[in-house]
Amino acid sequence: MSDNLAGRILCYRTGPKSQSTKECILKFSNIDSLDQTTALIGKKVAWPVNEHKITGKIVAAHGKNGLVRSRFRRGIPGTALLSAVEIL
Repeated sequence: MSDNLAGRILCYRTGPKSQSTKECILKFSNIDSLDQTTALIGKKVAWPVNEHKITGKIVAAHGKNGLVRSRFRRGIPGTALLSAVEIL
């Protein structure tokens, strides 16, 4: 597994009455099991915005099919959904 994995932001983390724009669900193309996602926990991710990057950290696995949950320092805008993120 290389450190230059690219993934996509699928959606925000949601609850019954709210959604958190600081936490997102990510999908990486080569990751498809719970065992592979545990190797990603703790790594930093970045969503590029022109010159600035919004950085975050992978905090947990989300389910058993290779999705992970990440927490960003600032809120991710709605235009970032389905766009690419990279592991730093």
